[in-house]
Amino acid sequence: MCALYAEANHSMIIKSVRGLYTVASPDGVFKECTARGILRKKGQEPYVGDYVRMEGDVIVEVLPRKNEIIRPPLANLDQLCFVVSMCEPQPNLRLLDKFIAVSAHKGITPLLLLTKVDLASCKEIHDLYSSIGIPLLIVDYQNPASLEEVRRAFAGKVSALTGNSGAGKSTLLNALDSTLEIPTGEISQKLGRGRHTTRHAQLYPLSGGGYIADTPGFSTFDTQRYAIIRKEELADCFVEFSRYRDDCRFHDCAHICEKGCAVIAAVQAGKIPKSRHESYCDMYEESRQIKEWML
Repeated sequence: MCALYAEANHSMIIKSVRGLYTVASPDGVFKECTARGILRKKGQEPYVGDYVRMEGDVIVEVLPRKNEIIRPPLANLDQLCFVVSMCEPQPNLRLLDKFIAVSAHKGITPLLLLTKVDLASCKEIHDLYSSIGIPLLIVDYQNPASLEEVRRAFAGKVSALTGNSGAGKSTLLNALDSTLEIPTGEISQKLGRGRHTTRHAQLYPLSGGGYIADTPGFSTFDTQRYAIIRKEELADCFVEFSRYRDDCRFHDCAHICEKGCAVIAAVQAGKIPKSRHESYCDMYEESRQIKEWML
């Protein structure tokens, strides 16, 4: 869909700060503009990544999106990339599994980028997520070939980086394209996490083609800020459950503690990682707390 918009000479929002938008036109010209107030009333508030129709310096229409995330407001993503540091801060599997579930729910390809591999082993996380088919790349700044792999993964796509504060998102972007000059922060030794250096969502054009967004970091992950997932939809977001779900005794099985649950049997047999099922159970309980007015 977005490729069609680009071919039809539609402009794309690459930055949004307090109601002022930076728009990239198909001929490579960047300009600042505003949006018609009626768009918000229609529920069409412009997001970074949106393709839009312009009249002069005013956005008059937001074209249909293929996907969106709520926080930060980003649209039309090809992939959502989670930067996972092996230490300082320590990897958080619950956080990571929530991110992967949101990606699946939104129809966005997830990509795990493992950083700080020179300080701690990445084997456990690498083996865990590669075993269930989640794309991942090892980022080793001492190995230029690993950075080239990441560049190829980003080329021609609209991507967003996210992850814990201090995981190295901005550092990675600067290593991939030195012209970006994105500010980086230090790790707080007291808190064990990084200081936020990114304050707004922005798409940066990459020299190898495509766009990448560096998003504000976080120390906890509120799934509902990215996407609200109903409990009935959650199992669809865990790809490794799919081959077992049809064998459950009950068609409405929640895969939590039910008798005759094929998913639980697969966990007990080591066919589904235990940590993934534990993350699912945590997210299911969170989803039960969702009220209808939140949807």
